[in-house]
Amino acid sequence: MWLGGALPGVSLLVRGLTGDLGPNPVSEALNACGELAIKLLLLTLACTPARIVFGWAWPLRVRKHLGLLAFAYAVAHFFVYVGLDRAGALGTIVADISERPFIIVGLAALALLVPLAATSSKRAIQRLGGRRWNRLHQLVYVIAILAVVHFFMRAKKDTTEALAHGGVLLVLLAVRGVDTLKRRARGRRRPQSLEAA
Repeated sequence: MWLGGALPGVSLLVRGLTGDLGPNPVSEALNACGELAIKLLLLTLACTPARIVFGWAWPLRVRKHLGLLAFAYAVAHFFVYVGLDRAGALGTIVADISERPFIIVGLAALALLVPLAATSSKRAIQRLGGRRWNRLHQLVYVIAILAVVHFFMRAKKDTTEALAHGGVLLVLLAVRGVDTLKRRARGRRRPQSLEAA
């Protein structure tokens, strides 16, 4: 999983070092890291719907690793922006943020990803307790929405890909929502059947 997830990043690095990223290599690297981050985030969110719809258990075993890979590419996206696109110039970054609101949305998504990545270990689950850990990691839905909005706002003319990502997210959220409603309905029926017995 980690080897496969790292390959696009390694390929991007090699292309950058060999001058194969086109006329605007920084923009190419920035876009590539951001797109990898959002795709991996959507794959992370697809693990539970895959179990619900197809009955597959294996996606749940790789969900954490997909989430950490998404975080790694989101961090790379951030550092390409700060270190290469803006050359670490704080004044330029602040001015850029004030002029382009989609950057604030992206930073919010990244900031919310940090506690999720920091609490991804079994030790963190034991320390927080299952209920608190689950509540914290429900932030992933907010993060995914922010990431899609960031992607859409950043698109200048062609929003096709951003809308496609948004459509995938809506489907995944719909599957989770329908499953939650079904489980609640089953939970309400059980006490009634016990009373009738």
